[in-house]
Amino acid sequence: MEETPELVDAKHSALHVRPGCVAPETPRELSLRATARPRTLSRQQYLDGILRGDRAILARAITLIESSLDADRQLAEQIVEDCLPHSGSSIRVGITGVPGAGKSSVIEVLGTYLIREHRQKVAVLAIDPSSRISGGSILGDKTRMNSLASSDMAFIRPSPSRGSLGGVAQRTREAMLLCEAAGFETILVETVGVGQSETAVHDMVDFFLLITLAGAGDELQGMKRGVMELADLVAVNKADGTNLEAAERARSEAQNALHYFPNSHSGWTPRTVTCSAQTGKGISELWNCVQEYTAMTKTNGWFDLARRNQTQGWMQEIIRDGLRHRFESHPSIRARMDSLEKEVLEGRTTSFRAARELLEAYSGAKAIDG
Repeated sequence: MEETPELVDAKHSALHVRPGCVAPETPRELSLRATARPRTLSRQQYLDGILRGDRAILARAITLIESSLDADRQLAEQIVEDCLPHSGSSIRVGITGVPGAGKSSVIEVLGTYLIREHRQKVAVLAIDPSSRISGGSILGDKTRMNSLASSDMAFIRPSPSRGSLGGVAQRTREAMLLCEAAGFETILVETVGVGQSETAVHDMVDFFLLITLAGAGDELQGMKRGVMELADLVAVNKADGTNLEAAERARSEAQNALHYFPNSHSGWTPRTVTCSAQTGKGISELWNCVQEYTAMTKTNGWFDLARRNQTQGWMQEIIRDGLRHRFESHPSIRARMDSLEKEVLEGRTTSFRAARELLEAYSGAKAIDG
């Protein structure tokens, strides 16, 4: 049969499917295939995916952990319990620092170094204090760590607190356990903001790193004493170019300041180093300190003791959060909370009396619920 102009045009069209090629799916076929997929994974599917290091399933599991829905929370707790026997083998490093110190840059260079030189899988979890005003959060770590995020041996996950530091701390701990079960050997927990988040991170890691920099005024005066006391290592970043001398001077000042703090129960003497995320200077020395600390504390028993104490603290925190949730969500409390808060604001009753009335109402309601 002689080819018509229409057949010739169709044959050479970009839309023509040549022999050996697979025709693209139509929108209807794509829709049917999407609806055929299970929208939610089973408990076993989550566990199997996490244990084989599937980052997509790991991310879905952490999203489940972050959910405030009761149904999601129940499945999330089951997944964490399933992963618990497979966790605990990583090194957990907390990282904080003054604004502009370059925490994310150091983390990216450190993570890349661990992957390249030590063949370690690295997970980065960021505690991100969401804005109490807008409800938004920073969540910029993936865009600030492009090189590290592109590695199939890295996993980066910021967690918004939605104004509740306790809540995000609990979710970060659970995410950390899931990452360990997925085979990540180093967990880097970054505090994106400042304030109580440093203490929260310190209480969930093995080693605490404080990143600072020279040339930002009197660093030691502007730095909270409490943060310096928590640090196992102080790293002065941006020690490169014309800033090298100033960085070394800042390191010396930090080292002198550390001498005034009480000795650590771990037996470790906090140290200081200079480093540069731009040139890579000092990154290997920084990691050597982490390894030396880990070896020493495992030998003297502090490593295991600290983790047991952390686990006990997590349990107590979960109890407190659970009791508060049950209290605030009880119908008799919800019915009285707004009116009593209004009376307190207007000065018609005291905070003590309002709180006592709510607690008594809750106790009475629970007694009736029996």
